[in-house]
Amino acid sequence: MTTAVLSEQRRNGRLLRNIGFTALPLVIVLWSLTDLTLGRELVTWLPYLGSGFMMNVIISLCAMTLGTTVGAVFGILELVPFKLVRYPVVAYVQVFRNAPHLVLIFATTYIFPFEIVVAGNYLPFPDWLKAVIGLAIPASAYVAEITRGAVLSIPTTQWEAAKGLGFSRGQALRWIILPQCLRRSLPPWMNILASITMGTSLASLVGVHELLHAATDASTSVRRLDFTIIAYIVVMAAFFTFCYPIARLTRRLERRFKTA
Repeated sequence: MTTAVLSEQRRNGRLLRNIGFTALPLVIVLWSLTDLTLGRELVTWLPYLGSGFMMNVIISLCAMTLGTTVGAVFGILELVPFKLVRYPVVAYVQVFRNAPHLVLIFATTYIFPFEIVVAGNYLPFPDWLKAVIGLAIPASAYVAEITRGAVLSIPTTQWEAAKGLGFSRGQALRWIILPQCLRRSLPPWMNILASITMGTSLASLVGVHELLHAATDASTSVRRLDFTIIAYIVVMAAFFTFCYPIARLTRRLERRFKTA
């Protein structure tokens, strides 16, 4: 295949991606312009929808932060030679990698109390924080497998070279192996981030005020079929706008690291 053909295919691919990226916003704008009362209703509710989407972003970032921290530790523990440590971690990873996100969100919602007592003071335990924990659990299981696979992908000769230089196994892991694992783990980690972000919409089922919950509130208040449709198009556009750049960056990083 000639360079000109490849270049033409890349241009066509970029054109299609740009069309896809702008299609939903254009549908929203054009539909709103066809009926000005619909447009006014949408503009009125946009701040409320925006506040709901901010909660989605907060939940996803908090869940990934917690899940990454726990998962990185568990991924390393999966490789330790002690069975009493390794087997419970492997069981955790296998169970929660295959557990539905919705089930985990419901479980954390009802397992954890509505408030906790700290030094005699009652502190609220909000539902959004329970959703964070419910999504962090599968995220940690996925990250554990990513970490384990990244460590195993490093050639054993690097361990041997680190040992020859006087590094202990822990020092070699910290200063030589893990920095390389970070680069290899980043693309799949970003895929998990996009998946967890889309999964935050499930938090609406346990009463968390996020974008889907806000769209339902708006639809119930306005009581117009066309507004209901456009409200859920806004929901799709918001998630697409957040997740699509992540997917594009992930593919770019995969190509870069593959050729590195």
